Amino acid sequence: MYAVIKTGGKQYKVAKNDVIVIEKLDAETGNTVEFTDVLMVGGDGTAKVGKPTVAGAVVKGTVLSQQKGEKVIVFKKRRRKNSRRKNGHRQLETVVRISDIQAA
Repeated sequence: MYAVIKTGGKQYKVAKNDVIVIEKLDAETGNTVEFTDVLMVGGDGTAKVGKPTVAGAVVKGTVLSQQKGEKVIVFKKRRRKNSRRKNGHRQLETVVRISDIQAA
């Protein structure tokens, strides 16, 4: 069984025991989180597609860690003006293991 969830403005296809890296959630390591924005639930040759979400469907997961992503270099240059700017950015991320998919 698999599901498509929406969190942090992005969509993820998940199955049981998958480990996903998503935008930062306000949860401690070891806590359980629930994703109620389930867009689709599939498996066994059938699929339920929500309008926009599947009613009563819940995906549960456990927070494994909070971390920072890889560094992204932001470099801006204006030609012939001797103007350059270089910045770095590391996005905050949460690592979650999917423990259960419940379809209503």
